[in-house]
Amino acid sequence: MRRLSVPERFAACSAAFSELTRIRVEGRVAGTSGLTVDIDGLAGQLAVRDLVYLSPRAGLPVPAEVVAFRGGTAQAMPFNEVAGLGPGAAVVMGRRQTQALPVSEGWLGRVVDPLGIPLDGRGPLPAGPVWREVNGAAPVATGRARLGPAIDLGVRSLNCFATCRQGQRLGLFAGSGVGKSTLLAMMARETDADVVVLGLVGERGREVREFLEDDLGERGLARSVVVVATSDSSPLRRRQAAPAAMTIAEHFRDAGKSVLLLVDSITRFCLALREIGLSAGEPPATRGYPPTVFTALPRLLERAGPGLQRPDGSAGYITALFTVLVEGDDMNEPVADAVRGTLDGHVVLDRSIAERGRFPAVDVLRSLSRAAGGCLDDDAAALVRRARGILSLHADMADLVRLGAYRAGGDPAVDDALAIAPRIEAMLQQDRSERSSLAESFALLRNAMEAA
Repeated sequence: MRRLSVPERFAACSAAFSELTRIRVEGRVAGTSGLTVDIDGLAGQLAVRDLVYLSPRAGLPVPAEVVAFRGGTAQAMPFNEVAGLGPGAAVVMGRRQTQALPVSEGWLGRVVDPLGIPLDGRGPLPAGPVWREVNGAAPVATGRARLGPAIDLGVRSLNCFATCRQGQRLGLFAGSGVGKSTLLAMMARETDADVVVLGLVGERGREVREFLEDDLGERGLARSVVVVATSDSSPLRRRQAAPAAMTIAEHFRDAGKSVLLLVDSITRFCLALREIGLSAGEPPATRGYPPTVFTALPRLLERAGPGLQRPDGSAGYITALFTVLVEGDDMNEPVADAVRGTLDGHVVLDRSIAERGRFPAVDVLRSLSRAAGGCLDDDAAALVRRARGILSLHADMADLVRLGAYRAGGDPAVDDALAIAPRIEAMLQQDRSERSSLAESFALLRNAMEAA
């Protein structure tokens, strides 16, 4: 009998392994409890986060994720609503047990769901050669590149008062109805990043198309990938949208590109985690959030940032902005507090500014970029410090001026603030279709600061 060569033995082993992966490993539904489905018969085969398929009486199999175990019974949560599922229904393990996406350059300009299924009616997505784990880990800290130069966000208030560097992570803190989505769309259209990835988590279904067509537009969508999970989606889909968007951004970062990742909102990601955790039996802790929420949150946020530094010193970057919904404009609620402590800066949208008609409604005095000092020259840094001082003094004196308790000429610094602050406010006003580069933003600020 002829002895097989090494290549032939390798090919035979590969074929045998491929055949092995097609073996149908099957369990049964034992019951349901709330949002979860109990599965028997797969003890020792499954782990938390594994993917299985539930077989209802009619229709296609429904993907579900294992979220907990009770003895030898696995508890899974479906990605879709399941009708016709009862005790004894078949449960099949997926060929690819972990959740992964085959991202490629062909995904640019497309709208997908958290499982990588296209939602734009433009046919299937071209698959890349590598499947990327959706729940992957951040790059090794000691191997990551340092933050890059300033990134142009196209928005004057951010370019000047929250100057962002490539690979930096910012939180955008806002209540409802203060122009958050419009500001995100402005950045997506006007940034000088190579690629934009948007994760829309728990958005109203009515607003998705409006955002894509009116706010983002064809120009913004052409270099973007949009991941959508609407508010009526299952908790798993809403939780999965943010990691899926991060995974897509990581693909382009690892290709050496500068990526702008916009996630709206990280609060709804945490709310989905809370639903999943409570359904799986976790005890509620801070304001009803189970402890795993505050473990998963930094794990996701740390994946953004610079990529691994290459031998030639180059690297790709994910510059990330995560919106945080502050209930009742409470900046110290648990999610806002946890996010602010992890990220490299924060931008605050103020309702009172929006009510007086100045958009974007960025409160520049409460907004801060912790890394701005590494990308601004001395003149620009001094200009921003002086502008902040003028705006702060104007805010302190506003009530006295309105009451007539201050008369012009009493203090030269106050007189300067009263004259210059309105001009800075006018400079910060920006139409949604207007672009302002970094250089233009600082030039306009400098002009506003000149003596009348």
